[in-house]
This record gives sequence, structure tokens and C-alpha cells, in this order.
Amino acid sequence: MEDPLLFGLLIAVAGTVLIVVINTLAQRLGVAGPLLLVAVGLVISLLPFVHIPPIPPEWILVGVLPPLLYSAAVKLPAIEFRRDFGPIAGMAVILVLASALVLGVFFWLVIPSVSLPVGIALGAILSPTDAVATSIVKKLGISPRVVTMLEGESLLNDATALVLLRTAVAAIAAGFSVWGAVGTFLWGVIAAVIVGAVVGWLVLTVRTWIGGAAANTAISFCAPFLAYLPTEHLGGSGLVAAVVAGIVSGQGARGRLTPEQRLSDNLNWRTIEQVLEGAVFLVMGLELREIVTENIADAGSIWQGIWQGVWLALVALAIVLVVRTGYISAIVWGQSRRVERIDRDRLEHFSDRLDAVADGRESFPDGPGMPRSPQQQERRIAMMRTRISRSLADLDYYQSRPVGWKNGVVLVWAGMRGVVTLAAAQTLPRDGVDHRALLIFVAFLVALISLMLQGLTLPWVVRVLKLSDTDEDSPLAGEKGRLDAELRAASAQALSSGDLRKHDGTPFTETVTERIRDQLTIPPDETRSLVAREMLELRLISITAMRRRLAALSHDGTYSSATLRHALAELDADEMSLRLRIDDE
Repeated sequence: MEDPLLFGLLIAVAGTVLIVVINTLAQRLGVAGPLLLVAVGLVISLLPFVHIPPIPPEWILVGVLPPLLYSAAVKLPAIEFRRDFGPIAGMAVILVLASALVLGVFFWLVIPSVSLPVGIALGAILSPTDAVATSIVKKLGISPRVVTMLEGESLLNDATALVLLRTAVAAIAAGFSVWGAVGTFLWGVIAAVIVGAVVGWLVLTVRTWIGGAAANTAISFCAPFLAYLPTEHLGGSGLVAAVVAGIVSGQGARGRLTPEQRLSDNLNWRTIEQVLEGAVFLVMGLELREIVTENIADAGSIWQGIWQGVWLALVALAIVLVVRTGYISAIVWGQSRRVERIDRDRLEHFSDRLDAVADGRESFPDGPGMPRSPQQQERRIAMMRTRISRSLADLDYYQSRPVGWKNGVVLVWAGMRGVVTLAAAQTLPRDGVDHRALLIFVAFLVALISLMLQGLTLPWVVRVLKLSDTDEDSPLAGEKGRLDAELRAASAQALSSGDLRKHDGTPFTETVTERIRDQLTIPPDETRSLVAREMLELRLISITAMRRRLAALSHDGTYSSATLRHALAELDADEMSLRLRIDDE
């Protein structure tokens, strides 16, 4: 086809249809969609009449990863993420740095003319787990705590890897400085957090002002790029900025967006996710022939080009898994010690004393910095109660979902590499990097072997370990009944109020009184219509009260994020149904 625009459009349409068909087929076959897409891409790339032009890595690093990470961060369970932020941060930073350094020394020793900075650069490329690859883990029914830890790690470790890669590449040309590297890393994270938080808040504020659901969702599509681009310009990590913006937007959407807007976000972002995730795995398979051909040309022979890359990739993957096993073992041990350090009796005793102070049975302790006025004391008591309630809820969470050795095995084996590794490898400079084609080939093989080997065998590992998300582990099993009871109590309290008002501000009680008084002058059919409308308005008031109570409960950690989101989705569905019926009355 002579017109490149039409050819590109045809490729995009064909690719989208292929992604949808393969994902549908994968569901019916019980195979992970990403794995099947990689396999199909590999087969297509080997066809003699197919020529895949070089795909710029910026398309993935700038065009694909920010929206995917943003979307995943929006849905990140914030309560569980906070509880395990320590081990997640350790896996995202310390584990990546340790893996990169060990790999860097390995490549420096075994590949002739490869300097230590180049080796560390390749180690940084191979160290982070792939955020998109974690979609395979979510479908296996393992502990939600393990899924959250893997998700949090994959969302944050790209920043560590890419900042380390940037530092190593700079060292190739200008030399290495430890303090310069530390300063670069700290600035990259700080700038990302600040810009991401500001962009997330601004986008959420603008979306609150915009009424239409479609226009609202369109603004959300811009959010990851609004966070990524200025952060990269300032020398920070644009991917972390996109993640932070997603977390801020996701947490604020519960209270500031309408049910229609939340539903529109959910449906449209799921579509974007499916297409982009499928595209990156398909591209990963499609790039096989070009990478292999370039490496063979650089090595001078087929045997030398392929064999050297294969054994380097296998050893590198083994190193990654060994280092990861050691670090995850330390995390498993540390989490058991963490539970032992929390004194439940002391927390409950302190809670009883707060109740005694609030009831007047004990006086508020004197001392410097203690609140004096009754209002200050009430605020301090409320704050301390929240902290105690959160600590007790955290302890229950750690005890009910311990990270034992079986979960540790899953954490090790589920740490797959993916398309991020391949895209980052292709950013290696051509000047100053010897054997660049080999390094890219090694990165491709590590990602491919990791994804196919670990991804295909992970379900078998879960079955052998007899791990499953049982009814006891399910967040909706025991919590949903307790939460429903609290929401019904909030509804009853709101409906018993003497000052009921409709959503437009009209006093509800006066409207009802007037219509009951005038029933004799209103035709029977119209009377039934008015009474039905008032009943629908009462249910809207009930839903509003339950949503306020739900927002309050989301801060103390008593209920899991999955339970809270399920309840919010039910309230949103009820409200949209009621508003449609009110409009029809």
C-alpha cells in the first residue's frame, strides 16, 4: 500500500482485532492472554513475507506505560498498599539496586570490552518486574495481599531501574559519582511525587467542575501524560509521577465524582488497558526477528550470535531469581517479626482509657503540649481513636493474611520481566556501548524466557502449593455483612432526621405534608405518581447517607479496599437506577 497513513491505520485496526480475538480465545482455553499474544507475535515475526519496521522504544516508554501505570494506580487498594508499603518499597528500590549491581559485575566479568557502567546499565534493565505482566497473577486466585505487593512493586520499581539506567549511561560518557547517583535518584523520586500529586489534584478538581461523564473521562486520559511530561523535563521519573497522579485521582474519585463518571471511567479505562496491554505483548513477539538478525550480524555467525545470548540470558535470569529469593526470604521473616512486635493488649487498654476520658470517668492527662479546651481534647481523642482503630485493623490484617513461605515462593516466581525490559534495552546509546546488539538480545531473551517460563508454570506452582483465595481470605466473605449493617444504620439515622431535604434542596417533609393534604384534589393516578416519586427521593437520601458513612469507614482500615469498592459500586448502581426512574416519573 503506497499511502503510509492508510497502511498504518490498517495495521492498527488489524492489531486491535487480533488482540481482542486472541484474548477471547485465551479465556476459553484457560491460558493467560499476554502469553498467547507473545507466542502469536513470535510466529508472525518468523514469517518470511512479514517485515516489522523498528519500533521506537519511546512509543512504549512514553506512549504506553504512563497510561497503563496510571490506570493500575487508580485501582490500587490504598489501605493494603499502606500496610505493606515497607516491603513494597524495599522490593522496588533495594531489590532492584542489588540485582542491578550483581548483574553488572557478572556482565563486566564475562563479556569482553564491556565496562562496569555498561554492565550495571544492563543489570538495571533486567532488574524490574513488569507491571503489565502482573495481570497474569491476578487471575490465579492467590492471596490479595500477595497480589497487592506484586502490583505495588511493579508500579514503583520501574523508576528505580530507569533512574539507575540513566545514571549508568551518563557514567559511560563522563565517569561515575556515587553522590551524584544518589542525588539524581532522590531528585527523580521527589520531583515525581510532587508533580504527580499536584497533577492528580488539579485533574480531579477540573473533573469535579466538568459535568458530562464522557468529557470527564476524556480529561482522565490526559492525566498520565500531564504528570509524565513535565516530570521528565525536570529530570524526575515520569512513570512514578503517573503512578502518584493515579493514586491521588483514584482516592479522590470516591467522594468527588458522580456515579455516572465513575462508571464511565471504569468501562473506558478497561478498554484502553486491554488494547494497550495486548499491544505491548504482541510487539514484544513481533520484534524477535529483527533483534536476532542484528545480533547475528554483529557476532559474525549464527551459532556465536545465538548461543552467546542464550547462555548469558539463562545465567542472568538465574542470578535475578537467586537474589530475589534471598530478599523475599528476608521479607517473609521480617513480616512474622512485625506481627509479634504489635501489642494488642496495650492498644486495647489505651482504647479503654480513651473511652473513660471521653465519658468523664478519667481526666485528660496534664503535660506540655496537651490540649486544654474541651474542643481540643475532643479532636485529640478522635484522632487517637482513629490511630488505635487503624492499628488494631492492621494487626487483624497481618494475622489473617500472613506472608508465609508458600506466599514467598509465589512472590519470587511471579516476578516476571516483560516489555519494559525490552524497551529500556533499546534506549542504550550506540556510542560508547560495545556489543549493543548482544545486550539487547540478552534483554529480550531474559524477558521472553521469564514471561513464558514463569508465566506458564505459575498456575502449576500455585496448585502444588495448594494456595487459593478461600472464603476466609475473600474480602467479601465476612466483611460484607458487617459493612451492610453499618450502612443500614446510617440510612436509618438519616431518614429519622427531622430536616430531610431532596437533592435539589427542597425540604422533604414540607413537600410530603403538602401533597398528603392536597390528595383529595389530585387525581388518583397523579397521586400515585407523586407518592412513588417521593419514595424514590427517600431512597436517594438513604444512599447519600450510606455513601457518607462509607467514606468515613474507608479511613480507619476496618474494611478491605475490595469490600469498600464493591459497596460503592452497588450504591452507584442503585443511585443511577433511581435517577432514571425519577426522570421517567
